[in-house]
Amino acid sequence: MSSLIAIEDAGHVRTIRLNRPEVKNALNQELAWGIVTAIEDAMKVDDAWVICLTGTGDAFCSGLDLRGPGDYSPKSPLTTQLDDLSWVSEFLLTLRQKCDKPIIGAINGVAVGAGLSLALATDIRLMKRSARILAGYPRIGGSPDGGMTFTLSQAIGYEQTMRFLLENKTVDAEEALRLGLVGEVVDDDRWEARVAEYCQGLCATVSPITMRLTKRTVVKATTAIDLEAQCRLELSSIRMAFASEDGKEARRAFMEKRPPVFRGR
Repeated sequence: MSSLIAIEDAGHVRTIRLNRPEVKNALNQELAWGIVTAIEDAMKVDDAWVICLTGTGDAFCSGLDLRGPGDYSPKSPLTTQLDDLSWVSEFLLTLRQKCDKPIIGAINGVAVGAGLSLALATDIRLMKRSARILAGYPRIGGSPDGGMTFTLSQAIGYEQTMRFLLENKTVDAEEALRLGLVGEVVDDDRWEARVAEYCQGLCATVSPITMRLTKRTVVKATTAIDLEAQCRLELSSIRMAFASEDGKEARRAFMEKRPPVFRGR
């Protein structure tokens, strides 16, 4: 297990915490694969009925670490070479399709880019009142990945998804609730207690068999597309966007804190 992941077990709830608070839990390869591995491990523990995914410190996940993701992989060199989906697509595929246990996304702070994709891949979301979310992709010249094109449009519909992605506006907790991005907003001073109360409440009122079968059937009923194919389309699109001159200009402008100058090439 990655040292960048903290695991806590309480009752029948396993909490997985992203643990890079010094960089607002920005994703490098080790942390990202650590999340996937932690979910896979929790799937195998019969006594863990509910999984809670959250962040350490004042952030859920600030997205990709732009200083560099590193070269860590839990897979063999050859398997890594053949992996065309990598961790960013595994967020959606593992959390939704592979794991049939309910995963509660406890958005304790900022969630941006791939960090927001991770949050949206969870089944039920609670959001701290002071937290903020942002697509983030346009400011670095990219299109969405991590399954966001599926989870976001599933949650809030086509036009609101287009607005959210293209306008790239920061959304507070109340607006996130209004849009349907989260199901509950929790005051900061009640945050830890309410998340624990919610997760334990599920365990007290619903059997683990019922929870797993419910998720299996709801996921099946609401997934009318080939998720792997959609993830591959996302990745080919973001690679094209990043490779363009405009994509490079967007990242330079972001790092230099100035408006970008786009030329359509």
